[in-house]
Amino acid sequence: MADERPSEIAEGLTLQNPVDPQRDHVRGGGSDERVVSLVLYGDYLCPYCRRLRHVLARLRETLGARLAYVFRHFPNEHTHPGAEFLSLAAEAAGAQGRFWEMHDWLYAQEPPIPPEKVFAFVESLGLDMARFRRDIESKASRDRVHEDIVDGRHNGVTGTPTIFIDGIRYDEAWDFYSMLEALQRPIAAQVQRSARVFASLPASGGFVLLLAAVAALICANTALAPYYRMFMDSSFGIGPAGSVVSMTIGEWFSEGLLAIFFLLVGLEIRREVTSGALTDPKAAILPVVAAVGGVLAPAAIYLALNSGPTATGWSVPTATDVAFTLGILALLGDRVPTSLRVFVAALAVVDDILSMLTLAIFYPRAFEVTWLFAAGIATLAMFALNRARVYVGWPYALVAAALWLALHASGVHAALAGVILAAFLPTRPTPAAGPLLAQAATALAALEHRENEARESGDGETHIEQEPIWEWAIRNLSAASARLLSPADRVERVVAPWSAYVILPLFAFSATGISLAVDVHSTEALRVLAGVVLGLVLGKPLGILLASLLAIKSGIGMAPRGVALLAFVGAACLCGFGDTVSLLLADQAFPHGADAAVAKIGVLVGSILAALLGALVLVIGAKRAPMPAR
Repeated sequence: MADERPSEIAEGLTLQNPVDPQRDHVRGGGSDERVVSLVLYGDYLCPYCRRLRHVLARLRETLGARLAYVFRHFPNEHTHPGAEFLSLAAEAAGAQGRFWEMHDWLYAQEPPIPPEKVFAFVESLGLDMARFRRDIESKASRDRVHEDIVDGRHNGVTGTPTIFIDGIRYDEAWDFYSMLEALQRPIAAQVQRSARVFASLPASGGFVLLLAAVAALICANTALAPYYRMFMDSSFGIGPAGSVVSMTIGEWFSEGLLAIFFLLVGLEIRREVTSGALTDPKAAILPVVAAVGGVLAPAAIYLALNSGPTATGWSVPTATDVAFTLGILALLGDRVPTSLRVFVAALAVVDDILSMLTLAIFYPRAFEVTWLFAAGIATLAMFALNRARVYVGWPYALVAAALWLALHASGVHAALAGVILAAFLPTRPTPAAGPLLAQAATALAALEHRENEARESGDGETHIEQEPIWEWAIRNLSAASARLLSPADRVERVVAPWSAYVILPLFAFSATGISLAVDVHSTEALRVLAGVVLGLVLGKPLGILLASLLAIKSGIGMAPRGVALLAFVGAACLCGFGDTVSLLLADQAFPHGADAAVAKIGVLVGSILAALLGALVLVIGAKRAPMPAR
């Protein structure tokens, strides 16, 4: 399932090109193993870089040789005319071994800094003026600055200053104590840094999901099995046992936590439809048709092998786990074209929609019309809140809780409440940066003015009576930052890590806890197992390929640009990696008996085979000729 944005996974989080003492401008550091590096992408005319230099100087004074300060050029000539010339001047001075003297002097001057002033300073340093003038106009200097700019963009740098500490992007406060804590790396900071490094791995979410599934299999097939089952079957609820909000732990993981996951899925679907890969009908039709084929073909293979009571499991091999699929694509790096990743991500969005429709339409419990009516009222209430432009979150949370309760009591899978909530969470147009910048600058200027007054009066720290200024500034800064994201965007940012690293692993831990001591020798069990495995390994890629070929040949779809046919086949094979919702569908299709366990074993076996086959085909076909556009 689409539990994270594939195009934004850790973008710019880690430094792609590590510090190279032979190339980079490095100040400080040594042989001490405790040395920490601070890489700054800076602009000599950037006012924020100029303010930050005082903090950096204090950090170097405090940490001494333990801090290796690295400066890389990122002049913004459009915003700061003359910035590129100053970077070239620093490089020209560096050619004569005086980079840091020029670096410090440039940051100490008040803009504008005309070339005549720079030449006068160079002369005062006793440098060879003729050589300096040649170097400042040389191709080598321009290439050096350009390399830093390209390198910065590759690392996700969009503005200055941008800081990396030990190769990890630093996005916290720029004050002395905040940066000192990040550099000294106490235990809490080390844990946070390790978590960010792990989250930057392309398949980190899939790895946690896999660990949870393995842990569940161990618990269900060892001496821990009675305790595992007792925990999953224990009742938890609000109110007396048997009430509409009283369920087992396993059911809470299925209907409770998955509602949060489906909220994220709904937000992603909404984004793709409004501003993503599904906005252009011509561009979107191929993944839509491919996703439909990827559902129909495995279902047909399953039904060809199963009839009677076991036919209800046709939906089990129809869902794709995009977390693993995109993770494998990311691990293959540049060998996989970006267009192929986008295609798989868009296909997964449509696959998500089809999985949710399957869950709602084909596996409902006994309907309670009264509660369905209540769910409709809750949905209308969300619509009214959206139309009234209510941007506060708590009304939506209250109505969503009521909707979840109504769906659960009505017999519809309550996790769908997350999708309905996603449809009505309000969005806002992108705000103009100017007014927000003015608001933040006014608040910070007021704080700086009070701080200067206190320093000039000799009182040192700010007075108690100045607290209203701090409160006013905090309110203004909070309002400005909150406006940058709509309520839907804020919810998605908060939910995404919880979905990837908590919600889906907990669901996998409950859903994959099946005993492998299942009798698969009966004809019925073998048919279920074969139907699921063949549906994932053969049905998924076959359906995707045939549907895509039909769309391309008929002219209603457009093939991904620059993608080799064999690479496309490999990606289609990877889509056979079964989703966590496949496990949920197995429980819904076989609510009684051992067939659910057999189907889940089929999902695990089929997913492993599909992943191995897809990765192998991708490695072989990544460099083949692109597939025909039509």
